[in-house]
Amino acid sequence: MRWEIEQEHDGMLLRDYLQHVLAFSRRLIIAVKTNKGITVNGIPQTVRYCLSAGDILTIKFPKEEVGAYMKPEKIPLSIVYEDEDIIIINKEQGMATIPSFQHPTGTVANGLLAYYAENKIPYTVHIVTRLDRDTSGLLLIAKHRYSHSLLAVSQRAGEVGRRYKAVIQGHLKKKEGIINRPVGRKEGSIIERTVTSIGKRAITKYKVLKETSHFSLVDIKLETGRTHQIRVHFSSIGHPLAGDDLYGGSIEKMKRQALHCFELSFVHPSTNERMVFQSAVPEDIGRLMESDQSSKR
Repeated sequence: MRWEIEQEHDGMLLRDYLQHVLAFSRRLIIAVKTNKGITVNGIPQTVRYCLSAGDILTIKFPKEEVGAYMKPEKIPLSIVYEDEDIIIINKEQGMATIPSFQHPTGTVANGLLAYYAENKIPYTVHIVTRLDRDTSGLLLIAKHRYSHSLLAVSQRAGEVGRRYKAVIQGHLKKKEGIINRPVGRKEGSIIERTVTSIGKRAITKYKVLKETSHFSLVDIKLETGRTHQIRVHFSSIGHPLAGDDLYGGSIEKMKRQALHCFELSFVHPSTNERMVFQSAVPEDIGRLMESDQSSKR
């Protein structure tokens, strides 16, 4: 990658330019240094080099290594958008995002590695937003380490937006509101989370879109991104997600948690353009609401 140094950065140390202007993480700076991948005007330099206006900075990133536990698998993936820096996938329910002990194969990451190999994309998988296995919807993935570093900064600043649609059991008294309850690990479990005073700050905004006899369709916006946050929050106020038996939901009419990430918004790491993507609610969630609406009649 190449950058021309502008007048306002004349006299800046290369290390500071990488960190504060280009938003390189310290880990990425170390990787580039170790790889001896820094040149200015075609001459190798260290991060202590003092930049001048008009200099051409070139960074060669080290070859990315794929984790030993990640194996390419030819899996159909619904790619919504792709460019040199990012890829967005509309994930089906029942597919894990990354491999784990319980789900070592059949994941989005496995499928992406095969897609990268087929299309000669020389990177590994950098997940920016992650979804539970049985949650469907949009996933943001950085193609390379630099775009991942930039998006991680945006994410920490709260600039990566996610909106969900969920079907919860029952009817909320307040049709629009905020759930502000800290979420942490449940004692004795490596999977479950719970509302706890020693948990991390967790804020969920919601608005009821539709009600049927037994359910409510809710539009949800996350202010924070704790593990199982939506599921835990609605369960904690007595309205678990339909199909979410881990947190008290019934699986009588829905066999997975009725949760779908329908919108992603973020600033593109290279163009600085604000981007918004949306995805239609899957058929199983639609059928659940329609069948319960019919029973109401």
